[in-house]
Amino acid sequence: MPPPLHVTFAAGSAGAWRIDRIDAVRGEPLPVAERLAVIEAASAAEMSTWTLRGVVSNTRYTNRDEVSDLTTRQEGLGRPASTRAALIPISKSEAWWALAQDERRAIMEERSHHIAIGLDYLPAIARRLHHSRDLGERFDFLTWFEFAPEHEGDFNKLVARLRQTEEWRYVTREVDIRLTMAAGGPAS
Repeated sequence: MPPPLHVTFAAGSAGAWRIDRIDAVRGEPLPVAERLAVIEAASAAEMSTWTLRGVVSNTRYTNRDEVSDLTTRQEGLGRPASTRAALIPISKSEAWWALAQDERRAIMEERSHHIAIGLDYLPAIARRLHHSRDLGERFDFLTWFEFAPEHEGDFNKLVARLRQTEEWRYVTREVDIRLTMAAGGPAS
């Protein structure tokens, strides 16, 4: 297994992604910013309006068959046609974190079908989960999604379905940040 990948999402006046909107779904919003840079290193960006940090590490709450399905059907990030993105930071309640791992797994997959719902939208929507709680960040998870413009409706259906599950009752803060690849792509 490769070492954890540290990722910083830095909002400000520079970055490859133009922020189209920031919607507070639950809890406090994040400040308005024009652009978002995705930095795959353990550093913070200078001159940012805000930064969110997370770590990509081992998969959690999954069994072997689910990992296999995700690996087989998921396409990577950075596909040329994927000019739309969403960054969704989420915090869960202390009641969630007080549950044992098997109890959280039961809520996530056995009752809420989180992974199964996500599989319905692969490979059109690529995603990567970043863990932030253990870094002492203000959100527990940062989920990054990329998709082509014609799949934006599917992405909206995906998040609507997830927000209707038992798992989402434990969400205390969620911000939905929608982005479009800026002219010139990642080097912008």
